[in-house]
Amino acid sequence: MSLEPLFNAPLAIQIHVLAVVPAAILGAYLLAWPKGTPRHRLLGKFWMALMVMTALSSFFIHRINLAYGFSPIHLLSVMVLVGSWRAILAAGRHDIRTHLRVVSGMYFGGIVVAGLATLLPGRLMNAVAFSGNGWVGLAVLGLVAAATVGTIRFRPRRSRAA
Repeated sequence: MSLEPLFNAPLAIQIHVLAVVPAAILGAYLLAWPKGTPRHRLLGKFWMALMVMTALSSFFIHRINLAYGFSPIHLLSVMVLVGSWRAILAAGRHDIRTHLRVVSGMYFGGIVVAGLATLLPGRLMNAVAFSGNGWVGLAVLGLVAAATVGTIRFRPRRSRAA
């Protein structure tokens, strides 16, 4: 692992990474632990701010230039911004089912799937995480991601019966 490629990257990429890394960790925590607690609500606000910062910073990253400096990944950023608004409204209405669906989609689409895409060979984060030895690193990362998703998805549920 070498942070040198990240230190030499444009400021927009550095800001993007500084927002998305804690969002990934905090999001996993929020999905895995009890919902609706004061701690969940407070940390959820921080997570949402990190996600908005991640999405907004992406509009200044133009490494994949398909149409006027933008790429399909920027559509994901629009979806995260819209999703953030929808999640906040749903939480305010106490529509927990919609809130959970939206934030789960933002986490798995906006962080897990997009994060895996940044680790493809030739991408900056591949050089950071695997020092250019991408395919081996990508295979290891895939296993870690699958284990993380499995842990969150199949963790024991608390009984709702009192």
